[in-house]
This record gives sequence, C-alpha cells and structure tokens, in this order.
Amino acid sequence: MQTHDEPALGWTLVLRRQPVHLVGGRPEGSYTDSYELICWDCGDDPDLDYRDIASVFQRIRGPYRLSAGIEAYRQHDRLQHGQPPIPAASSRPRKRTGSADGKTG
Repeated sequence: MQTHDEPALGWTLVLRRQPVHLVGGRPEGSYTDSYELICWDCGDDPDLDYRDIASVFQRIRGPYRLSAGIEAYRQHDRLQHGQPPIPAASSRPRKRTGSADGKTG
C-alpha cells in the first residue's frame, strides 16, 4: 500500500498532459491540449480529477500551454521546494571550444 508520504515512481512534482476526465485515477477519454502541474509535496493527489480538488490545487495545476507549464514548473520548484533557479535555454552560457587563449586545435 502506498501512502501520501510515498509518491508513486519517486516523483513529487510533475507537469503532465491534462486528461479530459479522470475516473478512479485513470484518464477517461482523450487528453486536452493543456498541461497541469501536480505537486505531491503540496498535498495534491494526481488520482483526483481537476474538478475534484481544492481551489488552491486548481490554481497550482493550471491549466497551462506547454511553454507556460514548463515555466510554472520551474517557478513552483524554486519557490516551494527551495531549488535554485534554472536558467532559460536562451540564457544558458555556450560551451567554449578551443584553449583559454582562443586558439583551437
């Protein structure tokens, strides 16, 4: 038996595609074009449908478009779980090639 203290598959925060409806913790029907952020550490239950959770969890879950969901994931992880901010892909430093004096080879 798994308790709230033991998240499934070892995750605590996930961005997943939002199902049209959950029944018994399983997606019923198809998925929407939106994503939802689920935080086990904050007390959200991934087996519950969006309509069945408290409004505080609805605000965390979204829904989000993919790029906004990724940013919400980063922000939630940093603010709620004390993780250092992850730089956006465009602001990551590029790998340097060659030697320290700028010469290659």
